Amino acid sequence: MKRLAERPAPTHLRHWGDWLIYGLLRLFLLLPYPVLMWFGTGMGRVFRWLSASRRHVVETNLRMCFPEQGARARAEMAKAHFEAMGRGLIEASLAWWGTDRKLAARGEVVGLEHLDRALEQGGVILLTGHFTTLELAARYVAMQRPFHAMYRPLDNLFWDVVTTRAREAQSCRPSVPRRDLRALIKTLRQGGAVWYGPDQTLSHRNSAFVPFFGVQTLTLTATSRLAAMGRAQVVPFYPVRLPGDRYRVIFEPPLADFPGEDPLADTRRITASLEAAIRRCPEQYFWMHRRFKKRPEGAAPIY
Repeated sequence: MKRLAERPAPTHLRHWGDWLIYGLLRLFLLLPYPVLMWFGTGMGRVFRWLSASRRHVVETNLRMCFPEQGARARAEMAKAHFEAMGRGLIEASLAWWGTDRKLAARGEVVGLEHLDRALEQGGVILLTGHFTTLELAARYVAMQRPFHAMYRPLDNLFWDVVTTRAREAQSCRPSVPRRDLRALIKTLRQGGAVWYGPDQTLSHRNSAFVPFFGVQTLTLTATSRLAAMGRAQVVPFYPVRLPGDRYRVIFEPPLADFPGEDPLADTRRITASLEAAIRRCPEQYFWMHRRFKKRPEGAAPIY
């Protein structure tokens, strides 16, 4: 499979601002880790006050998913989420361009034997969700085992090229275009491991409403189909940001008897796994996404 990052970075004059930001960012990442995290936390706090619309989405999502929590507790969770998002932006940059020396001692991967056991039998779908530590978690996995990342093009060509190049350099494997089903199935059948996060969709295609924190939520049902077509096992893994600027990536055992006979039941099972992981660190999940924008027929809009 050809690496998407073999494309050259755009050199047209209109991208001079992108090149400037890129250079400054690479210099910025040379700062000590605590300083970078302090800056990221500050960015999250500023964004929280500047973006009333995103604040509304986050607060609404938390109210729907954690009705048992009091208003004050949810407000604190929302505040912590924006701080986590700010840190996540810095962590993504570190994941792409930070050195192993800067990162290795801060992260650990638990349960790697589950992935190894699955890889001995063929391809693997690395099942996870959209956490604020998503990019850095992928970097820690790549330090241990190579894998392919699902790829969705960015609107900005410059950043599309440089970030894809960075991901492929760290994962040691070419990216798999999100809409290229043939390439994805081929990769799995050849014994590759592919990152896959099915927890964000606004399309009814290959989706169904299943409970997510007790709310009927439009969710992708394609995992069962991909596992069957790719003859692959599904291995869940989830990241956690720990105190002291440390990280843990947790691999769980491969899903037994998956896929089953009912794709809807499989989707409920996957969603329950994700929900359990979110409850370990709720502020670290990506609550800015309008997960409940699509509603069952006749249900009132949430946002």
